[in-house]
Amino acid sequence: MTQTVPPATLAKPPLAMTVSCFVSSFDRFAVTPMLVLIAVELDVPLAAAVAVASGYYLAYGLSQPLWGVLSDRFGRLRVMRVALLGAALAGLVSALVPELGTLVAARIVAGACFGGVVPTSLTYVGDTVGVALRQRALSSLMGVMAVGTAMATGVGGLLGDLAGWRLVFTVPALCALACVLALRTVPEPPRAEIAGLGRHIRTVLSRPWALLVFSLAFVEGAVLLGTMAFLATALQHQGISTTVAGLGTAAYGIGVGLSSRLVMRLSRGRPVWLLMALGGAQLCVAYTIVAVSVSVATVTVSSLVLGGGWSFMHSSLQTWATSVVPEARGTTVAFFASSLFVGGAFSSWAAGPLAENGAYPLLFGLTAAVAVPLTVVATLSRRRYGLLPPEGASGQPQ
Repeated sequence: MTQTVPPATLAKPPLAMTVSCFVSSFDRFAVTPMLVLIAVELDVPLAAAVAVASGYYLAYGLSQPLWGVLSDRFGRLRVMRVALLGAALAGLVSALVPELGTLVAARIVAGACFGGVVPTSLTYVGDTVGVALRQRALSSLMGVMAVGTAMATGVGGLLGDLAGWRLVFTVPALCALACVLALRTVPEPPRAEIAGLGRHIRTVLSRPWALLVFSLAFVEGAVLLGTMAFLATALQHQGISTTVAGLGTAAYGIGVGLSSRLVMRLSRGRPVWLLMALGGAQLCVAYTIVAVSVSVATVTVSSLVLGGGWSFMHSSLQTWATSVVPEARGTTVAFFASSLFVGGAFSSWAAGPLAENGAYPLLFGLTAAVAVPLTVVATLSRRRYGLLPPEGASGQPQ
């Protein structure tokens, strides 16, 4: 019989789940400093090699609704174990393939499978951590993922230079297999019964606030995830080594790790819309810095500030996503994550030609401009949402 945990009784996610998110984060960001290496070894243009990242992000995003529905139907832990097993197999294939087309296909499968890890973990937190402690728990989880991000770009870049990009795909695949075994001891939270798949999805998509959160997540993904992948390639375009470029962008993980602790403290007495405003302002500043000048120093500072922007803006958005449709939380969080990574995939695909031509100041300047309306709309709408009367399951503030 499956062990269960009562709802709203935990203060933080279990260790095995936290490590799984770390591995997922490492795999997702490890490709950032690998794009130039892949292009050189496989003898393809950089704009073509970008498909390794954009295909991953697109599959990661589009798979979210499926994983969300499955987790609501079959359980959070069962879905995570299946997803990690598939990701591990796809990661091992990625390390062995001889040409770009097969590599892109393998990374698409890996992205689709790793897509079941973080959103399901966020849903688990929503199921087991009370509202008062939820943003702190999510920020703590984000801090761990930030370490994975920093190691992916920093250590990943070093491994890429020393042993090649294939080893960088092998490491998280083996770690994912270990996580499959570790998650067998994590208790399953109770969940609401699903009346029907179609009705379940319609419940989520019929809520205007949920649709707004999904739209904001799409733009946030485009601004942050899609464009951030080009910080390392901007340095490599100037002849800087993969190791140095990776270490420069690793400051992003450091920024997330440091600022997530600050978010946990500020979330106790500050309104969520204020945290969003602070996060959005950091996104604008970060891309403005590298739009003016691209160097190791400016990329490092920009990555550090982007980490702060992610902690303040994204933790607030994802906490909002866990509450807008509480009776279908897994599906809601999955659509949220889907929007985020589809936005990132769209942005990285659209930016490929600019990166190929070395037009990085234009690329980063456009991203800074898009971050302005994102910040304004997110801040004002979250403030209005917080003023509405509580209505529990109807998806209003609780």
